[in-house]
Amino acid sequence: MKTKYINKEIKYIGSQLAPHWIYKNFKIQGDAIVAFKGKCKVDLNEMVDIEDVINNEPIYSKLMLSFISEQFGVGLTEGVLRQRLLMSIIKELLEERGIFVIRKGDDLMIDGKKLSVSIATKSITSVLIHTGLNILSEGAPVKASGLTSELGIEDIENFAKEVMKRYAAEIDDIKSAATKVRGVIE
Repeated sequence: MKTKYINKEIKYIGSQLAPHWIYKNFKIQGDAIVAFKGKCKVDLNEMVDIEDVINNEPIYSKLMLSFISEQFGVGLTEGVLRQRLLMSIIKELLEERGIFVIRKGDDLMIDGKKLSVSIATKSITSVLIHTGLNILSEGAPVKASGLTSELGIEDIENFAKEVMKRYAAEIDDIKSAATKVRGVIE
């Protein structure tokens, strides 16, 4: 899996969660994960989480670290499992920095405040994952925690690169593990 930190601010509005967005914009073909910083404002008409639409819960963050991953040859259930793996890796990295994190499905919580948003969906060609971590919490529509504002993490780019490195290594290792075993027949 390929990784790239995009060193320019991009406003995440939901439309980026589309097949081949990474390839079209950054010339990275195939399984990939990219990260970038920027404002996040996802209106209800761009949301893929139907529960959030029903509950009239748009997403907003003044400054967010976003990860977008596209993976091919994967069903939606496996995509959700890979999304949860990404969240677990983020949780581990935060805990290595001495931050206590509770993971509830695809949500990361710090002291009862939401740090993350995340969704996995299926396109006609791939599985798409977006995970956003608040960098700043002010102005969020829910009780929120931020990487910098509450947790004191200033090295956002290095943090993002380490998340992507570990995630890509896990996905690559899973693929390797699946190809090195002998099948059994009863």
